[in-house]
Amino acid sequence: MGPNSKALKQKLSQDTEREFGGTLGAVCIPFFLPLTVLFLICVSRSPEASVLQWPPQLPSTDQLWDPLAPVILLGWIGLHTLLYFMPFGKVSEGLTLRDGTRLKYPINGFHSLCASSVLLVLLLGLGVPIGYLFELLLPLAASAIAASFLLSIYLYVRSFWAPYHALALGGNTGNPLYDFFIGRELNPRIGNFDLKYMCELRPGLIGWVVINLGMLMKEVELRGSPSLAMILVNSFQLLYVADALWNEEAVLSTMDIVHDGFGFMLVFGDLAWVPFTYSLQAAFLVGHPQALILLKAAAIVALNGMGYYIFRKSNSQKNQFRRDPTHPSVAGLETIATAMGKRLLVSGWWGFVRHPNYLGDLLMALAWSLPCGFSHILPYFYIVYFTVLLIHREARDERQCRAKYGQAWDTYCRRVPYRIFPYIY
Repeated sequence: MGPNSKALKQKLSQDTEREFGGTLGAVCIPFFLPLTVLFLICVSRSPEASVLQWPPQLPSTDQLWDPLAPVILLGWIGLHTLLYFMPFGKVSEGLTLRDGTRLKYPINGFHSLCASSVLLVLLLGLGVPIGYLFELLLPLAASAIAASFLLSIYLYVRSFWAPYHALALGGNTGNPLYDFFIGRELNPRIGNFDLKYMCELRPGLIGWVVINLGMLMKEVELRGSPSLAMILVNSFQLLYVADALWNEEAVLSTMDIVHDGFGFMLVFGDLAWVPFTYSLQAAFLVGHPQALILLKAAAIVALNGMGYYIFRKSNSQKNQFRRDPTHPSVAGLETIATAMGKRLLVSGWWGFVRHPNYLGDLLMALAWSLPCGFSHILPYFYIVYFTVLLIHREARDERQCRAKYGQAWDTYCRRVPYRIFPYIY
């Protein structure tokens, strides 16, 4: 091992601030979050749909197994692995890594969504009962949880053959429980196949849309037609997923890709948490139909539209500034110089609050829950969870930006005092 490798190894061991509760969180989260997913699905299917019922509803082992579930899951992941290699779209380079290289990524997620949509239309035309996904939710979730653990074990073991410069700064603490959870290797690849990038937006995010469609088709089976509430939930969330995949290139500069290792935290989030908890509103509506008058529906559409406008405009402004700060759309914005040579936006959307995209995200989250009425807490789980998640993520952003930009970040915080909610937080 040369002197540079030794120095890097020392830096990796020093730059490892423990997050998510450290070792305790790394032990508890992989135990309790899978149980939470199964619990929430059980609650959404129960007549009472009460998250406060005691003892809590958990499925029996018989409810967790259906031989069709792992076949569907593996087939779905296999399909998106195949679509990953299809020669559609362009190829973009990620940010510069510590060894000075830049990885290449296929930008074809939106094509994968379109191909998946064509496949679903064909299945519907052939009379395949997509609504049966409602009955398969628990075994599918159990299969996704099992797959998350297996993939995480593989990633942890293979990371010991990765060069030191390929390890995530926060995932090489020497504590096996924490490193397994947070992820040791930053960009694990099999040849040109990037495991983290593929899982980030493909099988789980598009799977969320498919589960929603299954819930809509189940409602059609039960009641003859989908309710307005179900249509709104499906439409809002399809727009969100389509937007993420249309702007897939932007994910290359996010914390998940640039900073976090690929361990259980991201694997479970991508494959199990996102598709099976983000679809709770649609699953709830199958067994708990809600009447929605047109005026109320219009107000909810307006709220979602406002959230989406803020979310998309602020993200587009940030991405355009990163790509080309001389572009006419951002050239006139006020900035602060940093010691690293980069500049921080202090006007436009990013002079309004420090994370305007988070504000738009939360407004949309509220709009997704409102079609489910106010008689149950369960449909509002997503916005409660997402608020906690974004506040936590904002705190992580703050620490990293302060360490990276120093005094320039302090100046920015004085200029833009509110983090997510103007005049509140």
